[in-house]
Amino acid sequence: MRGNQTTEILMIRHAPSLDEGRLAGARDVAARLEGARIAPLRAAIGAVDHVIASPMLRCQQTAAALFEAWEDAPALREQDFGAWEGVPYADLPDIGAMSGAELAQHRPPKGESFADLCARACPVITALAAAEAVSQTQRKVALVAHAGTIRAALSLAVGQPAALSFQIANLSLTRLILLPNGLYSIAGVNWQP
Repeated sequence: MRGNQTTEILMIRHAPSLDEGRLAGARDVAARLEGARIAPLRAAIGAVDHVIASPMLRCQQTAAALFEAWEDAPALREQDFGAWEGVPYADLPDIGAMSGAELAQHRPPKGESFADLCARACPVITALAAAEAVSQTQRKVALVAHAGTIRAALSLAVGQPAALSFQIANLSLTRLILLPNGLYSIAGVNWQP
């Protein structure tokens, strides 16, 4: 980035999943859009220069409700919870007390850790922000993704362990700013209309 160029990254978590109370990280489940507050969210987002979305159905449906066009970004898919996928939330195993750093590195059996998710998603988010900022002084890009993916983006500003502490609600808006010095600033987290 050069000069005073900044990029605002608007991150929208998909609408609630039709997951039947079961963990749906890598499982491709639909979104429940009926009754969702799409219009106020769309108004809050406003015009954007570029939109990318996770290829998972719940994100594709949410992107279609909010935008006319977007690009799929496979690296933005949710964390793969391996053997825990499809397990009822009430039946997930207790992994015991861990520090934030240990939790970021923890992998469910046959799954990914949060650190793995960050390694996959953050380069795409960084490249999008940096590439978009080259062409204009101020750019606004959007991504439609998952709670884990949005936490991964937040880790660019606060680090992986701290990013795990953020709650990211369905159909919420989180704003990250890429500053001219290459650092990230968090402008808002988990805003809901």
